[in-house]
Amino acid sequence: MRKKYELKWDFHKLEFGDRTCIMGVVNVTPDSFSDGGNFFSPDAAIAHGEKLIEDGADIIDIGGESTRPFSEDVPAEEELRRVIPVIEALAGDTAPPISIDTTKAVVARRALEAGASIINDISAMRLEPQMAQVAAESGVPVILMHMLGIPKTMQVSPVYADVVAEIKTFFVQALRQATDAGIAADRIIIDPGIGFGKTLEHNLILIQNLSEFQTINAPILIGPSRKAFIRNLLKDESVKDIRPDLPIVETGTQAAIAVAVSNGAHIVRVHDVANTLSTLKIVDAVLQA
Repeated sequence: MRKKYELKWDFHKLEFGDRTCIMGVVNVTPDSFSDGGNFFSPDAAIAHGEKLIEDGADIIDIGGESTRPFSEDVPAEEELRRVIPVIEALAGDTAPPISIDTTKAVVARRALEAGASIINDISAMRLEPQMAQVAAESGVPVILMHMLGIPKTMQVSPVYADVVAEIKTFFVQALRQATDAGIAADRIIIDPGIGFGKTLEHNLILIQNLSEFQTINAPILIGPSRKAFIRNLLKDESVKDIRPDLPIVETGTQAAIAVAVSNGAHIVRVHDVANTLSTLKIVDAVLQA
């Protein structure tokens, strides 16, 4: 049984436990693995964000730097140029909360000024400790994700003695550091980081044992959408990879989502909100029966 949480801040409110929340992804990048730069222009990104909201997204996650394996850093100025117009267009009192997907404190601060209201930091504030100050001063929720290394190196032979136990220990330390920095404990969301420094087997073990993370006492976010482990399980052995946007990959994504939610996920980060909404109506109904 999933733990229940309520998050209230500014004019936003999110409830976790009875119904799974959907985070829709807007990649304002030319090189994201999932959509190949389809939403790199501000107009395309804004239109995509509007569609995700129409399809039922509870949160819109906007990022201006690809974090795919082996990706390079993007300067903060370029990241800001990409995301700020999109945030300004989509933010509003009646709109779903917008999360800024960044590891840079300056980008997070400017994004919050532009209308974002959640910080989604894949480094759990390790790459820039100033991020904790931004989160604490703003009072917005922060998503802390586990990643082994950095995107450029994370998939180079990741090794764990016990992947679940080690990531749980990581979160205990990350939450302690966050609260010591002044971030309210009830504003923290955790993300085990599917695909971020994990092998196919690690990802499967994490999804299978997601309920173990309920002891951390924070809402759990998971992002399996279109990830390589799904594509590797589905592809023919004769090919190296298959396109992330193929229908078969979406089917695999929905299967992973269904299992993850059954095992305790409160939020799912996805590219296809409409399909996910249909999946979750069934899964949530079963869990509530």
